[in-house]
Amino acid sequence: MIALTLTATPPAIGQTVELAAPQAAAAALPGATAAAVPATTAPPRPRTKGDPWEKFNRGMFRLFQSFDRAVFRPVALAVGKIIPKPIRSGIRNFLRNLSEPVVFLNDVLQLKPGRAVRTLARFTLNSAVGLGGLADVAKTAKLPHRDNGLGNTLAHYGVGPGPYIFLPIIGPTTLRDFSSAQADRLVLPLAVGKPFNRFDWQLATGALAGLDQRIESDEDLRTLLSGAADPYATLRSVYLQSRIAEIAEIKGKTATPTTFEDPLEDPASADTAAPTGADAPVADPSPAPTEEAPAPPPAANEVQIEPASPAGT
Repeated sequence: MIALTLTATPPAIGQTVELAAPQAAAAALPGATAAAVPATTAPPRPRTKGDPWEKFNRGMFRLFQSFDRAVFRPVALAVGKIIPKPIRSGIRNFLRNLSEPVVFLNDVLQLKPGRAVRTLARFTLNSAVGLGGLADVAKTAKLPHRDNGLGNTLAHYGVGPGPYIFLPIIGPTTLRDFSSAQADRLVLPLAVGKPFNRFDWQLATGALAGLDQRIESDEDLRTLLSGAADPYATLRSVYLQSRIAEIAEIKGKTATPTTFEDPLEDPASADTAAPTGADAPVADPSPAPTEEAPAPPPAANEVQIEPASPAGT
């Protein structure tokens, strides 16, 4: 324990004596070292709700950013210049047409017969008239493509998204959506077989789809992330908000306006928002200054010398 003593000369009556803080007093002692006083450390960063693996995800995001700048984006833009857009659109339509059976299956699982019929009509029309789907003739017949998969079906029946995940190449997803996407990819290999169950087919189609998606999303990604203070949180926010909208549409509901009025509001960080209502801190307004304002109470590290009471009282 460090003993603090006053000087031999007593302070004047009413004088305030300020005592040094323990850290300063320890530093003033001969031979004192910095290790004698424990250093204060910053509080740990709170975990973001819905993103318990944030440290891992941020590491994967930084890894992907490096890979994207050095390899993926330059290759994708080069492919975009070499292959004309009409050809790329035809490849995109062909691969999208191959996904219609998965969309149809999940329409049925969600008990939406009207959607299932429209999906089947779209697949039949594009396969027969659109040269196997190279031309999206069904779109002109007011049968646009709709994404649907097992992730939507599970969400439709109340299965939560689980932890948020960011993986290189795959990008932002959740545990529910990631595992469901793997199941969706098994439908054609198991139901049809060749060539969908061949590794070279899956590798080639996956590479083409990934490069095309990177080309088409380049401008949007640059606009979204270039001025973001935290690109990782911004991308997470946009992904989670878009999934909330998709699930609400599947359920025939409308997402609450507060979720989407701010494109950078992060649903996963709701627990870090400023407290409101009864939990909000109440401000302590200072009293208006007067001619004889009372003296403020002494601080924790001050000793107030009170006037001595007259003898006999």
